[in-house]
Amino acid sequence: MLLSLAPMEGITGYAFRRAHAEVFGALDRYYTPFISPLPKVGTPFSKRNSRELDPANNQGLDVVPQLLTNDADRFVWAAGLLADMGYKEVNLNLGCPSGTVVAKEKGSGLLRNPNRLEAFLANVCERSPLPVSVKTRVGIASDDEYGELLALFCRCGIAELIVHPRVQKDFYSGSPRQELYGKTLELAPFPVAYNGDIFTLGDYDALLAAYPQTRHVMIGRGIVANPALAREIRGGEGLAREELKRFHDKLYESYTDDMGGNAVFRMKEWWSYAEHAFADPPSVHRIMRKTRRADEYEAAARKIFSTESLADSPRFS
Repeated sequence: MLLSLAPMEGITGYAFRRAHAEVFGALDRYYTPFISPLPKVGTPFSKRNSRELDPANNQGLDVVPQLLTNDADRFVWAAGLLADMGYKEVNLNLGCPSGTVVAKEKGSGLLRNPNRLEAFLANVCERSPLPVSVKTRVGIASDDEYGELLALFCRCGIAELIVHPRVQKDFYSGSPRQELYGKTLELAPFPVAYNGDIFTLGDYDALLAAYPQTRHVMIGRGIVANPALAREIRGGEGLAREELKRFHDKLYESYTDDMGGNAVFRMKEWWSYAEHAFADPPSVHRIMRKTRRADEYEAAARKIFSTESLADSPRFS
């Protein structure tokens, strides 16, 4: 079984990947949060995106860059730059449900126009120097859209399809439509991966019981809330307070080195997930929510790790 980390904007960047691999052991694969805007043809990546993609910041990890665009020329140019950096695959984001992204017909917004999507995919799959995988939702507003989309994907020669079986209008609410993932397993001529609401070992076991053909599971919020989840899935130990604190300290140090004072706000994004590793998430939230300065933040983190108990079975909620 291949276990990978989902791309989560503002959360699972290279600092998270490195700290996670060092403390909890590397996952089989890590996907970068989407890279956007892409460079114009003939120009390099921006400084910010270059840091995210720098092989030195991802050393020893199997990392797949994810691109967000509807411009085939920019996609192919960026894929060429990535190939020169040593990457072996590039992933297209067709899953982002953000209204501002969708309005530009990017992310899941590109699913709204299947003809344009097919022309785009056929173009980039033919011209890209790297294999092109796709992470997708199953439509904009209705399950009924997915039949046409799946047929389109099957015609385009993609390397892998990662299915998050929600529509764009769902955002992250409601239950994933796992039966559409099952339909993909039956019909797709390429490898298929599952993504969506794997928060505990029980969730993972239930997925495999229903779909034993599963070969690749991508996990996002479940691992951010419980960084030991992949280890548990592989039969290892559950989350321990000391290692969560060590992970926190490495992440905070990396953000501080990179961002200065803004590290506090980036860490508070992480805490919105990590609070669910504790037995009383509202208590953790209350301790952390009003912090602004680094000294306030550090005192709050010390208090949480010294007074709050971990949950017996951490689960993002």
